[in-house]
Amino acid sequence: MSTAQRIPNDRGLTARMFVTGLLLVLLYGAFIGILFAVGLSMAFILVIAVGLLFAQYWFSDKIALWGMHGRLVTPEEAPELHGVIDRLCALADMPKPRVAIADTDIPNAFATGRSPKASVVCATTGLLRRLDEPEVEAVLAHEISHVAHRDVAVMTIASGLGMMAGLLTRAMFYAGLFGGGSRNDQNGSQLAAMEAIVMLVSIVVYAISFLLTRALSRYRELAADRSGAILTGRPSVLASALVKVTGEMSRIPTSDLRKAEPFNAFFFTPAIAQRKGQGQGQGGQGFSLSNIFSTHPPLEQRLAQLAEIEVQLGQAR
Repeated sequence: MSTAQRIPNDRGLTARMFVTGLLLVLLYGAFIGILFAVGLSMAFILVIAVGLLFAQYWFSDKIALWGMHGRLVTPEEAPELHGVIDRLCALADMPKPRVAIADTDIPNAFATGRSPKASVVCATTGLLRRLDEPEVEAVLAHEISHVAHRDVAVMTIASGLGMMAGLLTRAMFYAGLFGGGSRNDQNGSQLAAMEAIVMLVSIVVYAISFLLTRALSRYRELAADRSGAILTGRPSVLASALVKVTGEMSRIPTSDLRKAEPFNAFFFTPAIAQRKGQGQGQGGQGFSLSNIFSTHPPLEQRLAQLAEIEVQLGQAR
């Protein structure tokens, strides 16, 4: 699945993307079938199902940059940042993505786009201000790995499918989509039952898609850590960046973190202020509800993996 020579192909990630995609296709095929069976018009279903997914897939980079107040920058505007991306793309033997900077104090980075040739790698001003150049390079190697693995496109489509179910659930709850006003008892009860069915099915579909994308999101972060560390050959630098960025999140105002929360699945680290031991089981890998619902694996798990890679690279030298 990878387009790069020095970014190793991750079979585990490829298999998980395939299985997640297949399950989501089956899930939403059944979802659309139920919507049609209960009386929604095919035109409405196509507008919601096809229109929303197309917009989410085709304009995902623009939507993400707009939401994060990011802007594309030229080599003249950000020579150091472009220089880092140029070096990494040369090492990885892959097309150079567009480069962007988001004007926010939240220290983070993300990659978005529908393909390696139509992708964007964005770093925040908070990240560039807090990390030194080797750490910035390590973080961007992580993001370049997402582009090479093409998991960005899969996550974009998966999140769009969940958004469709979520929007329909809200429409049922707030607007009474099947109409209001005067109803006789028989028609009123039938319409109420249809509304309840659609709302219930939408909630179930949203919950399943949410859990599927969360599981994929956690694994893809571990895969990007592995590939990014191997690409630069310095896992300890990526570990240092992880610790530094995670620690700095507690200094960011809670209101700013909440605004950035919808982008957590795409961030280098989630925009949350982590307390010691929060969301971690035994050794950072045990079973817990916070682990199930999180977009990223526990910090301890990511650091342990990087430590193993450091040993492996040291033995190979």
